[in-house]
Amino acid sequence: MMDSKKKKAKLFILLGVIWVIVTLPLPWVINNPLVSDQQLNIILGIVGIMSIPFIVLAVVWTLKPELTT
Repeated sequence: MMDSKKKKAKLFILLGVIWVIVTLPLPWVINNPLVSDQQLNIILGIVGIMSIPFIVLAVVWTLKPELTT
């Protein structure tokens, strides 16, 4: 029982770290006056699309933990 909770916690931490690394450059892009609105929208779209698999994996592995083995 406790082992399963530890695996879930490690999984969420891993997904969170990957997501933070992917979105890390956003503050510099948003606060940069040289970046146009069109470029910002494209970058935000890319980050949004890259976030979808992590959200889906977190939900699926929470609901069906046997898929991780």
